[in-house]
Amino acid sequence: MEGQAAGWHRLQLQAVDGGDAGIASSRGTEEQAVFRQATPYPLSPTWKVILLSDGSVTRHLQLMTNQRVEVECLEQRNIGHEREGLPAAAALIEGPLVQRQVLLHIPDPHSKAYVYASSWWSAATIDEYLRDRSQPIWVSLSQGRTELYREILQLELGHCPYLEGCFQAEGPFWGRQYLFWHGGKPLTLIYEVFSTSLEEFLGSPHLGPGPAASQLPSGPAADS
Repeated sequence: MEGQAAGWHRLQLQAVDGGDAGIASSRGTEEQAVFRQATPYPLSPTWKVILLSDGSVTRHLQLMTNQRVEVECLEQRNIGHEREGLPAAAALIEGPLVQRQVLLHIPDPHSKAYVYASSWWSAATIDEYLRDRSQPIWVSLSQGRTELYREILQLELGHCPYLEGCFQAEGPFWGRQYLFWHGGKPLTLIYEVFSTSLEEFLGSPHLGPGPAASQLPSGPAADS
C-alpha cells in the first residue's frame, strides 16, 4: 500500500465499521469539497477553515487553543531519488529528496499529539528553509519571510492504526495533501492528518445531522 514502503503513514480508505459505522472513507479534491460538497457529510465552518484554507495549521491551532504548538520530529532523512510509495505529486520536487515526519503537540496536561505531517523536500534547499528541525514549518518559513502559495491537492477521510496510537484517539481522521509553491516552483509536498481530539477545540466536523449510511459514497474518489 502507498505510504508503507517509504515509511510514512497514510490514511486507509475503506468503509468504516464499528462505532462510526455509516461514515464512509473518501478521497477527493478541494474543488469537490468546496463547490460540490462531495464529502461523506457536510463540514462545519471551523473544520473547513482547518482543511481548506491557505493559512498555517500551526497558526490556526495557536489561535484556537491559546497555546504554543510544539513539534516532535519523528524523522528527517535523505531518501535519495526513490519515489516508490510516495504521493504522485512528490515527482514535482527536485531530487534527491528529504522526508520529514512530525507530530504537532499542544502542551495541555497530557501533551497529546493533534496533527501528523509528512513532507518531502529537495535535499539541495531544505537547509535554507528549515534551519531548526524542532520548529513547525510555518515558523521557519515566516521567520525567513518566505512568500508562498499553498495548492491543496486532495482531502481524505480514513483510518490509520499507527496514528490512532499516536493521537490516543479513534478515527476516522481527516487528512489533506498540498504543495507549497515559491518563486514559481514547488518547494515542498506536505501530507497532514488531524486527530479527532481536535473536536475539543473546533467542535464536531459535522454540519448538522449526517446522511444515512446508504447515502454515503464509499471508497476513493481519486488517487494521487
